[in-house]
Amino acid sequence: MERKLIFLDVDGTIVADLSKPTQAVRDALRQARAQGHLVFLSTGRNLPIIGRDILEIGFDGIIASAGSYVVAGKDVLYDSLLPESLVQECLTVFHERGMFCRIETPEGIYTDPQMENLLMSASADPANSELIRMQKEIEAGLDIRKYADYPKNGAYKICFTSVDLESVREAEKILGDRFDFVVHAYGHSGGVFNGEIMRKGVDKGKGIEMICDYYNEDIADTIAFGDSMNDAAMIRTAGLGVAMGNASDELKAIADVVCEDVAHDGVAVQLRRMGLCG
Repeated sequence: MERKLIFLDVDGTIVADLSKPTQAVRDALRQARAQGHLVFLSTGRNLPIIGRDILEIGFDGIIASAGSYVVAGKDVLYDSLLPESLVQECLTVFHERGMFCRIETPEGIYTDPQMENLLMSASADPANSELIRMQKEIEAGLDIRKYADYPKNGAYKICFTSVDLESVREAEKILGDRFDFVVHAYGHSGGVFNGEIMRKGVDKGKGIEMICDYYNEDIADTIAFGDSMNDAAMIRTAGLGVAMGNASDELKAIADVVCEDVAHDGVAVQLRRMGLCG
């Protein structure tokens, strides 16, 4: 079999609810690499919060911060922070509309204190893995710093939370010429709408293209697994886009394949089904 490049989201894809990867998923990914395939993380998380339990599986590279940081082997292919002037413009737009923010930087995460309260008040829809992850981070006491301590040296990504969609749409009218807005599945999330903004032209799909160029591989030989709409670009870009069984309906609609859900080791099952891990 020709070598495949396999790209995997983290939350809602290889782990559920900020838990550790199961042994089945660990074994499948290691076996895929042993058979000569290349395996990459492709996550919205920034590097400081990916977690040792995930990294110790072993990967050939990482797309982090939803495409703002890309590394293949030991080579950094892309590392691009939003300039601080643009970060402040975005924060002003959000704050003026009563929206709360989370700023992700190389040093860590900084958040409005009101955002934590709003997140914890929500009863997260099962398809909203991003909201569930942030709730679990707060519960676990992860080192999430106060917005007042933000060093103002630029950021990889800004996430937002709002109590109404109208505020999100107003912000999108102002910033939508430079950013793509992703609102995560909110179904039964109790009136809390969470999402993130991604610079146009900077996403997980572009990360896949960079890595393919680096290895001189064809996009047709790539496989991408994801569960939320911040995975949409890579699902569309990959030769085969796989949506998890727990993915949002919107992502399933654009995927080539829907596999089992994360609670039933969907990644491992699909890799075995395709003969990629023995």
